[in-house]
Amino acid sequence: MKNITLSADEKLIEKARAKARSEQTTLNEQFRQWLTTYVGRQQQADAAMTTIKELQSKYSTNGQRFSREEMNER
Repeated sequence: MKNITLSADEKLIEKARAKARSEQTTLNEQFRQWLTTYVGRQQQADAAMTTIKELQSKYSTNGQRFSREEMNER
């Protein structure tokens, strides 16, 4: 695991550490979780776009436009 150095306001760091302690974790662990989420957002967006494109290639409305009521019919 690689170490990095971050800079932030001292009071903010202390508040974050206190919050992490109250959650029975560490600021380091919270940052690792945030970093994983941060990186994963683009991967989730890419996966969603892939799914949308796959669905678009399988289903077609033949150019027909639907009203809101028609789209919400069950």
